[in-house]
Amino acid sequence: MLSDFPTLLGAGIVLLGIFYLGFLSLKINFPSVILYIIFGVILAEWLHHNEILHFASEIGIVLLFFLLGLEFSVKRLGSIAKKIWPSGLLDTFLSFGVSMLIAIGFGMDLFSAFIIGGIAYATSSSITAKLLDDKSRMANTETEFMLAILIFEDLVAPILIAVMLAISAGGSFAPTDLFIIAGKVIGLIVFAIILGKTLFKPFDQLLEKIEDEDFKISLLVGIAIVFGGLALFLGLSEVLGAFLAGMMLAEIGKIDRVEHTVLPIRDLMLPTFFVYFGTSIELGNGLPMPLFLLVLFIWSIIAKVLVGVIGGRWYGLSKKVSLRAGLSLCARGEFSVVIASIATGTLKVFGGIYIIIAAFIGMVLFDQAPRIVNKIYGKKKSKKKDLQVPGS
Repeated sequence: MLSDFPTLLGAGIVLLGIFYLGFLSLKINFPSVILYIIFGVILAEWLHHNEILHFASEIGIVLLFFLLGLEFSVKRLGSIAKKIWPSGLLDTFLSFGVSMLIAIGFGMDLFSAFIIGGIAYATSSSITAKLLDDKSRMANTETEFMLAILIFEDLVAPILIAVMLAISAGGSFAPTDLFIIAGKVIGLIVFAIILGKTLFKPFDQLLEKIEDEDFKISLLVGIAIVFGGLALFLGLSEVLGAFLAGMMLAEIGKIDRVEHTVLPIRDLMLPTFFVYFGTSIELGNGLPMPLFLLVLFIWSIIAKVLVGVIGGRWYGLSKKVSLRAGLSLCARGEFSVVIASIATGTLKVFGGIYIIIAAFIGMVLFDQAPRIVNKIYGKKKSKKKDLQVPGS
């Protein structure tokens, strides 16, 4: 019966569900992303292998990071890179290293602990970027720091995944493999910078000449998808490739035309990513290792808050803004799902339950972060000028 469920019918149901849940989220003032993920979990049995949903979700996440990349020219990204590496290393140590040690402390073998560390490591780039946009926090002081951390994690996570896949396949991971992955990352970045400085420098003039909006959509979405696909071809994250494509086009200076063309396509496709994300989570039966799950979850929240509080200060943020950044980095997502898929048996079920809890609580913390920091540090009071009476 389930095998006869038409792919097109499933895609139509998803789009109607997205409309209803998006409308509901506005009415009840609740993050739509959480509803989309729960929707995916409910429909997982029918939609897990839906090719249209998977393809649409890939385009949605690629366009999200393509538009994010537009905000970062090469010059701006270079200045950020110089400041973020200490915070990025702190994040890797706390979220990956310490989580791994906790797993070993609960009696896990080294490889299983390595998987647990990977699941707990990366903040969900897609969820965080979507919430930054939804909550109108893109212009906030902490956003640059948060995006820099996400980019750092997107560079480290593919390396972790490559190591795990090699070990799980019974192979070995030599130090030369690490250098190969690093070389691919550097090569892709250099390639994007060269194109941005040369071929795409007069790109704004080309967009002015194209009057038909349909052609613009094909051109811009095509560039984003090609770079995302190129990154996948090199064994890296499509998120990284899409971001670099946006960064490449940021060199044209006037990005309004690009955003105006791509935004409607992104808004249509992006919710499908969170639905598909929900279908990929395996909950299984029962709650495996509840004490370990609780300890790991509490630590993963503490770790990200520390990254914000300590790393944010290193980056030059105030105490209040640093705490707000840390509270906003707690959601786990797509990389955690990929790493959890490497696991088997109880560990895979454990990973699925952890991810959905961390995604849910992380989004709630993101939503409440401004209120929490205002309660701790107080709300910034606007200075009132004394009014003088004329002639006094």
